[in-house]
Amino acid sequence: MRIALIAHDELKDEMVEFVTKHAAALDECELVTTGTTGKRIADETGLAVNRQSSGPYGGDLQIGAMIANDAIDGVVFLRDPLTAQAHEPDISALLRVCDVKDIPLATNVASGELLVEGLLGST
Repeated sequence: MRIALIAHDELKDEMVEFVTKHAAALDECELVTTGTTGKRIADETGLAVNRQSSGPYGGDLQIGAMIANDAIDGVVFLRDPLTAQAHEPDISALLRVCDVKDIPLATNVASGELLVEGLLGST
């Protein structure tokens, strides 16, 4: 199972907490991340990650391409809805390709919990 993990700057701490909570289940997966999120996850949890570029430098699009090629099974994208993002078109494209390819997408911790439980059977 290949899971993508992405978090905007203001939510990286929450992503690390989320991954730490589900480390046993996520350790059984291939984790694909954007750059800084992946560095934080790897450094703080010890889990192996396949880091793409940072979101503003194309990481969202790289993960979107993996989704388009049926290479991602689920996405946890902790988005900051209160801060404008310079790369908003890339974010929209990522969300759209999840919808087009029918890929489970969680955009907050509560839906991330459901995604991990549904895909991996972790609580």
